[in-house]
Amino acid sequence: MQDQVLIVDDEPLVCESLDELIKRNGYKTYKAYNGHEALEFIKKEIPSVIITDINMPKLDGMQLLLKTKDIAPEVPVIIITGYGTIQTAVEAMKHGAYDFIMKPFSNSDIGEIIRKAISSQNKNKINIAEKFISHHNPKHGIITEDPEMLEIMKKVRRIAQTDSTVLIQGESGTGKELIARAIHRLSHRSDGAYVAVNCAALPEGLIESELFGHERGSFTGAVARRIGKFELAHGGTLLLDEVSEMDIPFQAKLLRALQEREIVRVGGTQSIGVDVRVVATTNKDLIKEVEKGNFREDLFYRLCVVPIFLPPLREREDDIPILAQYFINKFCSKVGIKHKDISQDAVGFLKEHTWPGNVRELENTIERALSLAESESIKPDDLLLTKRKKPSRYISLKLGTSIYDAEKELILRTLEYSGGNKQKTSEILGITSKTIRSKLHQYKEK
Repeated sequence: MQDQVLIVDDEPLVCESLDELIKRNGYKTYKAYNGHEALEFIKKEIPSVIITDINMPKLDGMQLLLKTKDIAPEVPVIIITGYGTIQTAVEAMKHGAYDFIMKPFSNSDIGEIIRKAISSQNKNKINIAEKFISHHNPKHGIITEDPEMLEIMKKVRRIAQTDSTVLIQGESGTGKELIARAIHRLSHRSDGAYVAVNCAALPEGLIESELFGHERGSFTGAVARRIGKFELAHGGTLLLDEVSEMDIPFQAKLLRALQEREIVRVGGTQSIGVDVRVVATTNKDLIKEVEKGNFREDLFYRLCVVPIFLPPLREREDDIPILAQYFINKFCSKVGIKHKDISQDAVGFLKEHTWPGNVRELENTIERALSLAESESIKPDDLLLTKRKKPSRYISLKLGTSIYDAEKELILRTLEYSGGNKQKTSEILGITSKTIRSKLHQYKEK
């Protein structure tokens, strides 16, 4: 995806001249002939850079700068100034302008200033992300500028102050465990233990012993008492990763432990009280698993006191460049190699990918690209990605389409776009999950 430059000047000839110069430098351009028009554009779509004349009627460049900083503080604003207005331009820079261009200007001047402005913007985004990581979790941070993810992090900070059980749902590689760690670190239990259990990796017969512990001689091989994960997490947080993989018989025992806040070791008779905050994760639609009979409904509601749904990376397009740059910095520092950049073509290619493996796949892709890149900049060929078509965010209907068919098309296409996640689909369409399930049932019958 090309970087976008918004040109603002009330003189049409200047605007057209700038437009031509900037296009020659490989940027996509938009033109606005006054400050109000520019402001309306910025409210709808955030450009990469804004170049504005300072002397304009009604809403001048200084006022546009100040209003832009309120809407999109990360966007570099470059001021165009003529002879005799340098002091005003300097004043604009005090209020956050990135730089100023003196009239008359050359192609090389324009290209160099825009390139530096975009580079500065990208570094600023990374710095913001890294500050977020160092404040919340230096080792396991969530890097994001996506509005939905930022709202989720606000929610995380709120719920961390409670002891409510949390169910984190999302595709593999979206960062479910990172959110779980953030909940623990931000909670009053942060000084206690954080214990993670991968339910999918435990054989059916061992999960009870793993979580509740066992007494000596309770089964063949139990040569000594063993303390389970619930007891180890006493006073802290217990993560039940991929909780949907638990077998039905043990789900009933887990339900009791959550309700009574006590466990009984395998082979034991004494109830042991546990003070544990439980966070569960799954990459499956648990409602669907309940309907199939693979997961207990009562356990689902016990776990889903506070639900969190993590969006897939394909729905966080603006996060892809800053994540890619973060991983580049991370691996270059780790291996001790010279820092590399990533080309705009490569960034555009990353944004077009569907990312079935989400952030984890992006991290592996960047590590591979750094190993293969022969130049100082990662190119599309270094990524070794197969181009895939994203599900369209639009639908088209013929005149005469019935309300039933239009509704069906909208629900099915939204379900496809959300990766089959009924909860996400219901949120997008503003209807309940129950309605979604009911409608899908109707469509299967006809």
